Parts: sequence; C-alpha cells; structure tokens
Amino acid sequence: QVQLVESGGGSVQAGGSLRLSCAASGLFFSRSSMGWFRQAPGKEREFVAAIAWNDFSTHYADSVKGRFTISRDNAKNTVYLQMNSLKSEDTAVYYCAAVRSGPGAYRSEYEYAYWGQGTQVTVSS
Repeated sequence: QVQLVESGGGSVQAGGSLRLSCAASGLFFSRSSMGWFRQAPGKEREFVAAIAWNDFSTHYADSVKGRFTISRDNAKNTVYLQMNSLKSEDTAVYYCAAVRSGPGAYRSEYEYAYWGQGTQVTVSS
C-alpha cells in the first residue's frame, strides 16, 4: 500500500529555517505529482506547495511564495519542502500528499488521494 512518511519538523525561532522530507513508497513516485499542505490549530487544512511529475513545475500559496521551495528526488522517492524566513503564522502540522493521477501541480486537496501522518512545525517569535 501507499505510504508517505514526513520528517524534519520541529521548533524554530522566527526567521529560521527547516527542511521537511516526505519519503514515499508503494506508488510510482516518478509519475506522481506531490504536494504539501498544512493545518494550524482551529483552522482548515490549506495548500502550501505542489510539484508536478512531468515537468517539475511548481505552485505555491501566496503566503509562502519566495520563502518556501518544494523539490523532489525521484531516485530517492522523496519530496522536500525547504522553509526559510519562517514566521509564527507558519506554525502548523504539515502534511505530504500524492496525487492519484494527473501530471499537474495541483492546489486543491481533492486532487490528492494519499496523505502522510503529518509533522509539527512550531515557529516562536
């Protein structure tokens, strides 16, 4: 079965950086578009970033554009989220997700069929 395992979360001061990783198994990773989402306490889950499998094109939420970078390593079946210049409002549980089909870098969570368990990111000001 499909498994997505996130790692790299933790606590950091505002202005700091973290790099999240998501190791995938049980799917054809090199043909799977991937995304990162987050959910803060009391809020709905929201899109953060996505990367397409066919051309590695990316999409970002406006709130993270210029600070976060999504990338993938097909040889390692891993997708990354480099987070720089972190702010307190970035505090959330971050989830990795894989698209069931389709080549694009999708923003809608309804395009994603598989989800990781999440990793906590806490940014203190």
